Amino acid sequence: MNHAIRVHEHGGPEKLVWEEVPLPDPKPGEVLVRHHAVGLNYIDVYFRTGLYKAPSMPVTIGMEGAGVIEAVGDGVTDLKTGDRVAYAGALGAYAEARCAPADRLVKLPEGIDFTQGASMMLQGMTAQFLVKRTYAIKRGDTVLVHAAAGGVGSIVVQWAKHLGATVIGVVSTPEKAALITGLGADHALLTSENIPARVREITGGAMLPVVYDSVGKDTFVTSLDCLAPLGLMISYGNASGPVTTDLGVLAAKGSLYVTRPTLNTYTAKRADLVATANDLFEVVKSGAVKINVNQTFALKDAAEGHRALESRKTTGSTVFLP
Repeated sequence: MNHAIRVHEHGGPEKLVWEEVPLPDPKPGEVLVRHHAVGLNYIDVYFRTGLYKAPSMPVTIGMEGAGVIEAVGDGVTDLKTGDRVAYAGALGAYAEARCAPADRLVKLPEGIDFTQGASMMLQGMTAQFLVKRTYAIKRGDTVLVHAAAGGVGSIVVQWAKHLGATVIGVVSTPEKAALITGLGADHALLTSENIPARVREITGGAMLPVVYDSVGKDTFVTSLDCLAPLGLMISYGNASGPVTTDLGVLAAKGSLYVTRPTLNTYTAKRADLVATANDLFEVVKSGAVKINVNQTFALKDAAEGHRALESRKTTGSTVFLP
């Protein structure tokens, strides 16, 4: 018996249908994983609504999970039946069991449970490349993080602080402001404030070398206005819709840089994937970064999780339990 959440047509959370699906056999290079936990991420909403196109329909959405290998396909040498594994970036996670490409899975170390594993692979590895590679945070930097109480944002806040930065977090409510202050944010700003004016005040007019922005359309110009000349705007999500601003604004605001990075690019090579995951596991095991799973839902109730995420009622990470 195997069940999955499938999307037959694009639309709202009500389009997430729980149904029985065949238990597949792993093809060469694949393993069969029995999920113990599945992560919820905003990219799942994009696939549900059709903003991101699935290879075919109906589609089982979900990019992240953790569980135990039940079967191994031909040619797989570094994983075996019984291994505890986690992954991010392989579409099809909203299922009790699924086949996944073995080269996208990493072994979960002792001390990291399935719930943590499923909740932190996509968000945590995204945070890793954001703070270590897209912009390598240096001690003494001041950085700004939008949606700082969210899944990636709350990890970026902690990791940036661990690397020696002064961290400005932007959130929507006083409750979320208290949450990110508890995570180490030096300044918790509300979306209702004049963010560039507050940044000017905090930095003594120097402004910022980098802004981390997963909100998209609603915050894009605000983010640019927080940067020092030649500063870097990292746009890594579209929670409020895609950015359509003319590039001429970058010249007008100080020869600014913008990048739109993805985890798939940064972990395309197996060696980079393993190194990124291991760096994440180490910083979590050390206690410097805590993965806060603040919401759980039964996998069959995935629609409830989507509604909570889209209405900004979630903080930290959300996990579905099969």
